[in-house]
Amino acid sequence: MRCTETMRILEIMRLNKQGLTQAEIATSVNCGRSTVGDILRKCQEVNLDYAAALTMTNEAIRARLYPRMSKSPIKDEPDWKEVHKWLGGSKRRNLQYAWEEYLTSNPDGLSYSQYCRRYAKWRESSGKMLTMVQEHEPGKVVYVDWAGDTLDCVVDPSTGELFTAHFFVAAMGLSHYPYVEAFPDETEPNWLAGHVHTFEHYGGVPKVATPDNCKTAITKPNYYDPKYNPSYWELAKHYSIAVIPARIKKPKDKSVVEGSIGWLETWLLEWLCGQIFYSFEELNRAIRMRLSELVVREFQKRSGSRESVFNELDKPALSPLPTTRFEVAGYIIRKVPDNYHVEYDKFYYSVPYALYKRNVTIRATSTMIEVINDDRERVALHQRRYMGRRYVTIPEHMPENHRRHLENSKRTGSDYLNWAATIGVSTQELINRMLKNQEVEMTAYRGCMGVLQFAKKYSPKLLEEACSKSLQTGSPCYATVMHYLKNPQQEIRVASPLPQHKNLRDPAEFA
Repeated sequence: MRCTETMRILEIMRLNKQGLTQAEIATSVNCGRSTVGDILRKCQEVNLDYAAALTMTNEAIRARLYPRMSKSPIKDEPDWKEVHKWLGGSKRRNLQYAWEEYLTSNPDGLSYSQYCRRYAKWRESSGKMLTMVQEHEPGKVVYVDWAGDTLDCVVDPSTGELFTAHFFVAAMGLSHYPYVEAFPDETEPNWLAGHVHTFEHYGGVPKVATPDNCKTAITKPNYYDPKYNPSYWELAKHYSIAVIPARIKKPKDKSVVEGSIGWLETWLLEWLCGQIFYSFEELNRAIRMRLSELVVREFQKRSGSRESVFNELDKPALSPLPTTRFEVAGYIIRKVPDNYHVEYDKFYYSVPYALYKRNVTIRATSTMIEVINDDRERVALHQRRYMGRRYVTIPEHMPENHRRHLENSKRTGSDYLNWAATIGVSTQELINRMLKNQEVEMTAYRGCMGVLQFAKKYSPKLLEEACSKSLQTGSPCYATVMHYLKNPQQEIRVASPLPQHKNLRDPAEFA
């Protein structure tokens, strides 16, 4: 019987050096006397003593004692590092395909079984199969994800329509204390709302949130430089929390939430299965009730429960909630059109006209519309509209000519009279007569505007004199005022009364 276990060989050599008999050594190491004698004889043949053996590797000792069993492989080994890298380059690649490619350049190479065995041995020796133990600090990390399973369990009582429930799941890293909420879909607003409700349920904010690389969280997955969704970034800033997404491809970073999801799919979703709810509010009340029962169950492999460990370790380490609740916002990029109003949800909001043809970002909450330029500066802020006029305009955003036109379109006869009063008595009287001379007052507004604008081109004093002359001539209108402004030296022409004539009738006859 050959004994090739290195530790047993070393023990036999050690006990022999101490002077024990072969029978005593065989009893101590649990092998036959012949095996002990064979090993001691081989050690003597190859001149190997105990002190020298301690400095050698296991492979070297076996090769020294049993050279025929330690022959180098006849066939060359593939570059397993490159093989492993190639396999990870695509989901479509497998080990059999790699072996067949290997045979094209090595027809007499390893068989498929040997190829697989040696690749597995290389993976084991290289550490590719190992899992790193993660020590979780109290209150540091919350893991968040959507559960893979969904349930068709919500019915609209008015229409009978059946809705699918999607489950947002969060779990603390140390205590595994969970939060679960059902939503009708996995859109961005629901993703953000799930975070807000999680922090409020915990009564504080952890230092780090670790999501999966879903589109509602990460717009461009990358191990070193992931691109965050703008809304998710806003949430992270509001709660002063770091977002560190899980690694792409085959992440083991989220074992906590993955394990919690598996646990919840068994003990929560299976419990919900078959039940019907008539609103998501009703469903979430049932979820909260069920969770309150599950979190007090004792751990199987550690002391305490999810709730007790959370209250003892995680909760005291959480940061306090901010004074204001995060308001979920939507983001969209728009190019400013020639009417300098950008559209959001079928309503149009003004921006400074100088941004024409430039891209701006609209940040929309349930109450406000904020417009941000390329320099991340707010350039407009509006109250969000859900009904009423579709265009929301701030006059300061308009060019000067548009602003004047808007102001003029909103003026009434009283506005023109008040404006005229700032110039003079004659101007006010002329405007008053112009308004009264029209059956419909609005038809005189443009003429009144033209008269009052003369104060800018000439001066208020000259306009007052021209209006006075126009009143004296009995012609209170735009054309007469303009005539006297252009010809200030011209004398006033008062119309002479009509001469008496027998064909003229008494005005009283027309009454």
